[in-house]
Amino acid sequence: MMFQDRISLITGASQGIGEAIALAFAREGATTILVDIQKAKLEAVAAKILALGGKAAVREADVSKLGQAAAVVDSVLAEFKKIDHLINNAGITRDNLLMRMKEDEWDAVMAVNLKGAFNFSKAAVRSMLGARAGRIVNLASIAGQMGNAGQTNYAAAKAGLIGFTKSLAREVASRGITVNAVAPGFIATAMTENLPEPIKKMFLDNIPLQRFGTPDEVAAAVKFLCSDEAGYITGHVLQLNGGMYM
Repeated sequence: MMFQDRISLITGASQGIGEAIALAFAREGATTILVDIQKAKLEAVAAKILALGGKAAVREADVSKLGQAAAVVDSVLAEFKKIDHLINNAGITRDNLLMRMKEDEWDAVMAVNLKGAFNFSKAAVRSMLGARAGRIVNLASIAGQMGNAGQTNYAAAKAGLIGFTKSLAREVASRGITVNAVAPGFIATAMTENLPEPIKKMFLDNIPLQRFGTPDEVAAAVKFLCSDEAGYITGHVLQLNGGMYM
């Protein structure tokens, strides 16, 4: 299996894309460390992994808090001795037009989507530097590349995450660590499933492949970037958007 004996830490692993990534890595033999603030949902994902014969551990934490990120990483290193993969997937939205956007809507999105990646990368990278190996993958978004009305906070955070990815990739490449981003477009999740049909059609009309992506397709892209085969790829943004942005 691709990730036998690897330790993979995934934030935002309680549902959606994060859950899909956790399941994909577990199927490849990784011990998955599931991080989120929703402990009950994390335990449900862990149960799915265990039912598949995989290995999982749950860590409840608010990714926006550096102290909590450091505590999670310290506990993982104490128990498992290393972190091979860090997947910064945790994200939230607080959509609003800029003129109506409240300060706390801006701050909350920045704290989780951008600072969360800083917190966990800062906490985990020292052990990777010592091991002279590691993979960090950040979940960006098409919104951070082309913008999206009503999402100035989200788009700014995801664009910042792309810059963060490229900069960190330059800092740690000499130690054999790669840092990449995946930028999904519209992905079929519970949120998109509940959209009114006219809204779905409007989105699909702008996607050359004429369909939404799936969480499993995002997970496959993340899995590739963490594989040995992707060892010469770093600072890259892998677009997964059906051709909506080229």
